[in-house]
Amino acid sequence: MLALRLTRGAHPAVQLRRLLVAAASAGTGFLLLSALGHALNHPDPSASALRLAWCAVPLAATAYFAVAVARTDPGTRPRPGLSAIGLGPVRLMAISAATTALSCVLGSALALLVFLQLRGDLTGTPFGGAAADFLAAGRPLPMPAALTLLALVPLSASAAVAVALRPREPAADAARAGRTYGRFGAYGRTAARESFGSYGRFGRQLGTAARGRRTAGAAPEQDGDENGPQASPEVSPEASAEAPPAVPLASPSGLPWGVAVLAVGLAVEAFASRTGGGSTPGDRPSALLGLALTALGLALAAPGLTHLCGRLLQTARPGAPRLLAGRVLMAEATRIGRPTGVVCAVMSAAYALASLHDREDASFGPLVVLGVLLVAGCTTATLLTAAVEARQARAETTAALRRLGAATGTLRRAAALRAGALLALFGLLTLVVAELSAWPLVR
Repeated sequence: MLALRLTRGAHPAVQLRRLLVAAASAGTGFLLLSALGHALNHPDPSASALRLAWCAVPLAATAYFAVAVARTDPGTRPRPGLSAIGLGPVRLMAISAATTALSCVLGSALALLVFLQLRGDLTGTPFGGAAADFLAAGRPLPMPAALTLLALVPLSASAAVAVALRPREPAADAARAGRTYGRFGAYGRTAARESFGSYGRFGRQLGTAARGRRTAGAAPEQDGDENGPQASPEVSPEASAEAPPAVPLASPSGLPWGVAVLAVGLAVEAFASRTGGGSTPGDRPSALLGLALTALGLALAAPGLTHLCGRLLQTARPGAPRLLAGRVLMAEATRIGRPTGVVCAVMSAAYALASLHDREDASFGPLVVLGVLLVAGCTTATLLTAAVEARQARAETTAALRRLGAATGTLRRAAALRAGALLALFGLLTLVVAELSAWPLVR
């Protein structure tokens, strides 16, 4: 009930994103039901199994989009004070999973209604029975099998949301949990062991306590004892991570692995062109494996490339817009880079599959178009949702910059520079990878 109340009282933009999740669930459910209809109408189990296996791609895209929408939901975001009324991190995660399941169930119900309508079970058969090949209009529909297939979308999406939003123990708490009590009640063990006299030396623990208070954010106390002036306040890692702008110096670690997987995928596609095969994608499993590895390599390498793009923007005496755009790209390399890489992978794979697929074979053309549109739409919507999440994450930084006197035009130019740099880098990368993927497959 609480999930339903939060769903009804959400902002219109949040409701729109949830409706998009429901639409994606409806499209995926219709593809699953179409695979069932094809299996009922054709005795060959291999072709039906291949169609059902192809449905795993839009199913994964729908779950990926549902996770992105759940991350940007302000109603289920952990805030101070909610644990006192029973809305802790675990409860909020369960509410997010339940809200996602509600949206997906709505889409699955819509898919079932449309499928029954096209079959002619509700009214007359539309379109003169042109779609009877994958609807199995003349055969009874096994409702338990249909409901089982439709349940895959809500279960997959809600499970993905629960895994992505599960409560994680902070790094500081995890490190503190592994400590033990040392000599004479000392909390934790240091790298260099202390002697008996060093621990009990006069004034040592007072200085340690003062440093601990300054680390926790308390104001440093001024005292005039013989220990001399106090050291400068230290900044904890947690406070430095929240200070604007928080820029990681190290590049994400997936770039070498992504480049390696991308190279292996292109090599597998080149091997598939030598072995030959049929004219349809299902007749060339090695080519499909190469495309999958190429897409995975792009997704893995994208955060590192985004971080590198931010560094390049700051080279050669950058001004304020370039410096700000580069720092933001470096800070949001993982949040923005991964969905951007997924979009590039989908576009390059779609181009390669279009060159591999026989255009004269229109046996399941409408379903292929629906699947491609569904996957492309989900990944693009995920990228836009990640951009909204990134904007929400740096709202305090933007407000601080405006308080410091930053002009609105400067912030807009920095945003345009970020978008232009990403479009130039990943657009060129998509074209190159798509051509390299399609070239050995059309030979």
